[in-house]
Amino acid sequence: MERFSLSRLFFRRFIKDKLAMAGSVVVLLLFIVSMAAPLIAPYDPADIDVKQILMGPSPAHLLGTDQLGRDVLSRMIWGARISLKVGFVAVGIATTIGIVFGAVSGYYGGWIDNVMMRFVDIMLCFPAFFLILAVIAFLEPSIWNIMVVIGITGWMGMARLVRAEFLSLREREFVLSAKALGASDMRIIFRHILPNAMTPVLVSATLGVAGAILTESALSFLGIGVQPPTPSWGNILTAGKDNIEIAWWLSLYPGLAILVTVLGYNLLGEGIRDSLDPRLKI
Repeated sequence: MERFSLSRLFFRRFIKDKLAMAGSVVVLLLFIVSMAAPLIAPYDPADIDVKQILMGPSPAHLLGTDQLGRDVLSRMIWGARISLKVGFVAVGIATTIGIVFGAVSGYYGGWIDNVMMRFVDIMLCFPAFFLILAVIAFLEPSIWNIMVVIGITGWMGMARLVRAEFLSLREREFVLSAKALGASDMRIIFRHILPNAMTPVLVSATLGVAGAILTESALSFLGIGVQPPTPSWGNILTAGKDNIEIAWWLSLYPGLAILVTVLGYNLLGEGIRDSLDPRLKI
């Protein structure tokens, strides 16, 4: 009954938050577009038409064409699928590593916590984007490499967040009771403490998706992310940079897509955080 009441309270707060609902609509539309890309894209995103090179928006090509005559709208739609895949897989990797690292550090404390947290501090000393660039320089640029690299270079904040929650929860009565009953450390960590520490993890993961999408777009823009002919909002922007004076649409539309998507995930994450915060009024 208490869990049901808390869930109902969360949804009541969330629905009242107009910005959070707007973010939810953006995220939902992105998901629908990415899943339905084969059905709603008017053209094959890889089709080249030399007769339609750098044509402006028109009834035949609503968002114009690029330097190879490919339909920009179709490439934008398929690029949404890439963004969704990169965001969820990269954040999934970062969240998994961060949860395990932070849980072990926060639960055991002592010298284990000191060693693990000093390692996290060392990792945080490196600028994340330049660390990604350094790793990508030794690997073949591909969407899978990009997802893995973003994931393994973005777990430190999650680890510190989970550690803080474990430090707060490990002395609670339900944990002491589980220890008294002879529960193993792994059972206490993953069965008793972790479910009670998932609220900030959920918020951080939602905000992390936006960061992962932004990072992938930046890497693709620099030419070391998703490689052509696979469509990505970042490599569409690269074409826009090369033709900025004669093809404004190649920069405008993917830039707006990235802006709206990142804003949507940020609004959704902020809304979840505010709705789960017990210090807020109903």
